[in-house]
Amino acid sequence: MIWRLRELIRYTIVFIFALLIVILLLCSWASLRSNKPIGKSVCLLCLALIPPDLGNMLIIGTTTKSVALVGCYIYYIGMDLIMYALIRFTNEYCSVQNYKEKKKRIMPIWIDYVLAVDTVQILISIVTGHAFELQEVESYGRPYFLMKPLWGLTAHILVCYAVIAIVMIVFFIRSMKVSLLYKERYIVILISMIIGALWQTYYLISRTPIDRSMLGFGVIGLLIFYFSIYYRPLRLLDNMLADIVSDSKEAVVLYGPEGRCIWANNPARKLTGINHDDFEEVSNTLISLFGDIRKFPEEKDTEITLGALGNEQYYMVTHGKFFDRNNRPVGSYVRVRDITEEKHRIEMEMYAANHDALTGVYNKEYTFKVISDRLKQHALKDYYVACIYICDFKMFNDVFGREFGDAALVQISEWMRSYSDKSCVYGRIAGDAFGSCLPMQAFSQEIVERDLSRFKVRLGDIEQHLVIHVGFCEIEEDDTDVAVLFDRATSALDSIRDDYRRHVAFFDKKIREKMLWNQKISAQLDVAIEQNQIVPYLQPIADKSGKIVGAEALARWIHPEYGFMSPADFIPLFEENGMITDLDKHIWKSACELLSHWDEKFPGIFISINVSPKDFYMTDVLSEIMSYVMKYDIDPHNLRIEVTESSMMRDTDDKMRILEEFRKQGFIVEMDDFGSGYSSLNMLKDMPVDVLKIDMNFLGKSNDEEKSDIIVKNVIRLSEDLRIVSLAEGVETVEQFDRLGELGCHLFQGYYFSKPIPVADFEAMLEK
Repeated sequence: MIWRLRELIRYTIVFIFALLIVILLLCSWASLRSNKPIGKSVCLLCLALIPPDLGNMLIIGTTTKSVALVGCYIYYIGMDLIMYALIRFTNEYCSVQNYKEKKKRIMPIWIDYVLAVDTVQILISIVTGHAFELQEVESYGRPYFLMKPLWGLTAHILVCYAVIAIVMIVFFIRSMKVSLLYKERYIVILISMIIGALWQTYYLISRTPIDRSMLGFGVIGLLIFYFSIYYRPLRLLDNMLADIVSDSKEAVVLYGPEGRCIWANNPARKLTGINHDDFEEVSNTLISLFGDIRKFPEEKDTEITLGALGNEQYYMVTHGKFFDRNNRPVGSYVRVRDITEEKHRIEMEMYAANHDALTGVYNKEYTFKVISDRLKQHALKDYYVACIYICDFKMFNDVFGREFGDAALVQISEWMRSYSDKSCVYGRIAGDAFGSCLPMQAFSQEIVERDLSRFKVRLGDIEQHLVIHVGFCEIEEDDTDVAVLFDRATSALDSIRDDYRRHVAFFDKKIREKMLWNQKISAQLDVAIEQNQIVPYLQPIADKSGKIVGAEALARWIHPEYGFMSPADFIPLFEENGMITDLDKHIWKSACELLSHWDEKFPGIFISINVSPKDFYMTDVLSEIMSYVMKYDIDPHNLRIEVTESSMMRDTDDKMRILEEFRKQGFIVEMDDFGSGYSSLNMLKDMPVDVLKIDMNFLGKSNDEEKSDIIVKNVIRLSEDLRIVSLAEGVETVEQFDRLGELGCHLFQGYYFSKPIPVADFEAMLEK
């Protein structure tokens, strides 16, 4: 009877191991199906725990030495598998992932190689027998084969203990670094590993038959499965969530499944004015304020406004339910958030985003948006769009100061308000311009002309007249683009831009035709350049003897439809829209090509090319011209760079640096229209200029020839003292030519010698 009882104990242990194997298989399956990234590592660890348990089952359950031997090898090789799986799990479970980087390996890679070597040496022991020997002993009344370790098994044990020790160190360090919320799961696994290791050590030292320590490792596997896949620190989470809700600025009220109020946080009590723990009274007060909140749509924010006009309070109220794991309702909640400050802040931000900070009227973006919305609704029949422009506002600011300029803008916006009602839309659309959309019936040209003719800005004791122009464009039925309407109104302004007696202009057929012309001509420029419709005309430049020594290249358009086009029909347009750069490049290239042809036929003849102000901003002038010079292999000395005095008024330092670089490359630099600007003398002392082109307005428009002679004479003398060659342009008579020669001028250009002529005619002049 005792013998059978002892035998039953061994079978019970075998059954426990079998049951543990089944549980581990289920855990591995559940881990693999989980959505957690660590699931695969947990699955591998659970599967790795099965071979040692299976080996123990064979060792404990058999009375045959050969079966016990097979169990031993399964057990020891399985231990290496456990160590490998434990390393992989530790790398996943204990690593910290940066959001920019992948998880970094914690356990050193060489441990994997050591385990591989240990597995190989255990397998070799099947042949060599160097790992262990089996000794037959009696246990529970039946034979039991106890392992006697040799050097191979000793090495195996040391490797396994080393791996477990390193893993426990990693878990210990990690448990010290993590927050309290996660500390529990690391400490429990660490303690279970310590117990398992001690349990295994006990059997190694005591050599007690029937090793049960693998049950401890199985428990470790189950703990790892639980903490990795299912564990949540519920008690700690509950405390934290309770603290969060209690400290929340939102009013939170909880109801039981029967609908009775069971809890309210401090903000809820403050909102309802209930200072004691009568939660039902808190609920009743909420209902009196907001109505029966529990009837509101679930899980949706409902905005409620309380208070009188001008003193409103805004609240966001939400109602929802709690459900258990079986999706049965277990209670409900109400959240009330005071959004008054947020609402006011948003309103202020919206106001700031849509209004001009200085004047308080709409800004450009919002003005255009409101008008555009009304256009889409076809709500602007019999309406004008108006562009209100302050003439010379920059100079006004410079003369009277920024404060006075700001006062002018504010007073103009107030004037607009005085003529506007809810049907009007108006705003500031630029630094010196306002825009408006108003009904035709609200506009009186006579009143606007009268008001603007005597419009004065007042600031303290200072009063100053301000010139304001208004351009109007009638909104037509098919108009949909606000920007186009304001462009039309601005085009109307252009017709009175220099007229200080008129203040109102309308977009009409003549202006429309000009806009269409500009669009048509602009669209044809590329084709005109490609087909050589635009060609250089040359205006001769002579020396004191009247000999032609060079020419200025000027663009002329021989249009296939309109014939010879006046430069006034396209040059100002291209200067305004920036296409002048493409035109200039074509003339630069043509001039270089001519000089290349003249190299032997007309040696020493130069050509002056114009560089427009916008060329400096829209292209690399130096690189562009140098590319043509190198392409046609010409002497830079024969290609003169001509700039106007007015083009140097802005970004002077940058442009001077470019001109100086031209001179270093061998070009001659000319300044055109000298005398037409107000700062010529000031600029002349610094500008890298070789030739000064004198504007003959000095001579042509003066009633006092003696004064004109004195001015021209001193300009020529000044250029000589500065070692600058003087060139008089606009010479039309022999008297002017003789007089300028007597005054010391070096070069001459004008209709006296020739108007701008085609290249063939110029070459004919040179041949004569």
